[in-house]
Amino acid sequence: MTKILNKAKLWLTDTFDAKTKEEVQQLIDGNLTQLTEHFYQDLEFGTGGMRGIMGAGTNRINKYTLGKATQGLSNYLQKTFPNKPLKAAIAFDCRHNSKLFAKIVADVFSANKIKVYLFEDLRPTPELSFAVKYLGCDAGIVLTASHNPPEYNGYKVYWNDGGQIIPPQDHEIIAEVNNLDFSQINFKANENLIETIGEKVDQAFINASVKNGTFNTKGKENLKIVFTSLHGTSITAMPQAFEKAGYTNVHFVEEQRVPDGDFPTVKSPNPEEPDALKMATDLAEKIHADIVIGTDPDGDRLGIAVRNLEGKMTLLNGNQTMCLMTDFLIRKWKEAGKLNGNQFVGSTIVSTNLVNEIAARYGVETKVGLTGFKWIAKMVRDAEGKQDFIGGGEESFGYMIGDFVRDKDAVTATLLACEIAANAKSNASSMYQDLLQIYADNHFYKEHLISIVKKGMDGADQIKQMMVALREHPFTEIDGSKVTYLFDYEASTKKNLLTGSVENIDIPKSNVLIYHTEDSTKVAARPSGTEPKIKFYFSVKGKLDAVENAKKTEAELDAKIQRIIAELKLN
Repeated sequence: MTKILNKAKLWLTDTFDAKTKEEVQQLIDGNLTQLTEHFYQDLEFGTGGMRGIMGAGTNRINKYTLGKATQGLSNYLQKTFPNKPLKAAIAFDCRHNSKLFAKIVADVFSANKIKVYLFEDLRPTPELSFAVKYLGCDAGIVLTASHNPPEYNGYKVYWNDGGQIIPPQDHEIIAEVNNLDFSQINFKANENLIETIGEKVDQAFINASVKNGTFNTKGKENLKIVFTSLHGTSITAMPQAFEKAGYTNVHFVEEQRVPDGDFPTVKSPNPEEPDALKMATDLAEKIHADIVIGTDPDGDRLGIAVRNLEGKMTLLNGNQTMCLMTDFLIRKWKEAGKLNGNQFVGSTIVSTNLVNEIAARYGVETKVGLTGFKWIAKMVRDAEGKQDFIGGGEESFGYMIGDFVRDKDAVTATLLACEIAANAKSNASSMYQDLLQIYADNHFYKEHLISIVKKGMDGADQIKQMMVALREHPFTEIDGSKVTYLFDYEASTKKNLLTGSVENIDIPKSNVLIYHTEDSTKVAARPSGTEPKIKFYFSVKGKLDAVENAKKTEAELDAKIQRIIAELKLN
């Protein structure tokens, strides 16, 4: 406690403003438990950048933690690109303080002689990725906490290709940040180096989205769409994008149209959760819509609901969405005569293996990386001039089409979803029927995700102990099927539990464990890099002999997943 108290008292010095000092003094005087939460660690870069609760302290998002990160990044840029005029783009979302934080970041960049392009108002995260390349920037920042609760905010760093930073850059930047004292942050803005941007970049981004996300599909006017931005940023782009793409029968959820960092109409603005799309699906039932699409607050992930064989609105999971999109995109490349064996799609280690099967049927390679679109962006970067990137996704409701944006992109993916739905409807089918046909052509994969929340310092320790137990005492059998391999991405090993042999994995280290069994079941455990939770991913598969038997096959696979959850004592 003495160490934390001493750390906190540093925030009472003249380096910090009066409001910050007052908040820290109140914590010291009256709430040592909360003081510990504010100071027990420094915010770190996870899978989606730096994300945390807003407030004073080293473990909080505030003027000083963001300023220190930006000062460190500025120092790193100057060392990496000496004697070069440096440029950075900055965007922000609908959250409380996002606009204020974006200006603080702009001030620090400009104080360090870096030219800044600052968006005039909130914009989707993928537009920032686009702007970095479009404006020829050396780096980009977006202030966002994605779908986290209202008390959160965050900071994502992009490199000059529009992709998020990855090792070794992230560690090198963090080293620069850690070498700084808060007193070394230069907050004295050079306003002459800060340029406000908006309409010009907006139009270029929307035009590129329409170009990459549409394919002259028939029947667009017959597709009835319900769209919700869940109080977030995509409302700045989607009305124009729909219009330019030729979709005229679009119905917005008006109650969720206005950006609002409190997200007043939902418990959580997370399109992975059915409750988040309830107002949209209710509207869809009322007006007999074909498809519902909702995007998260920073406009990079999307949830989709379509009508099942009984005509009921059903939420697709992220794996199903990425399979539909991957299959559709590859078919369009084939129809255009662009497939020559030199293409690839991207996926992640916790996503469905059905994507791999789909791609293999067309002779397309699937590259598999760690969780997070920074790894898919790296695949694209590494393949430049050698292979064509078609598209890539992950189970957590994100997809990226082509390489004009190098991050998940719900604006373009929304258009692509509508293309798939319109194409299916014009062929007397449906998006759901197309999905079942994919299962019949390959295998029926069923995935499930459990997130166990463990908040604070004690929670972090509990999550750590759960991973230790899974490593040191591995399961040897899951639902009656022998475990064949245990992939430990932190140790970079693939261990055969039947023979005891161990191979190395050539992939960056990450705290992820994945069990594989003889019957192709996959169980993965991964602590979240941006939230206080540990995630368990389940994947099972079976053979679907005919589309009309889908319900029976799905019920069998669901039952298998529930048996596994009970067996592992996770329910």
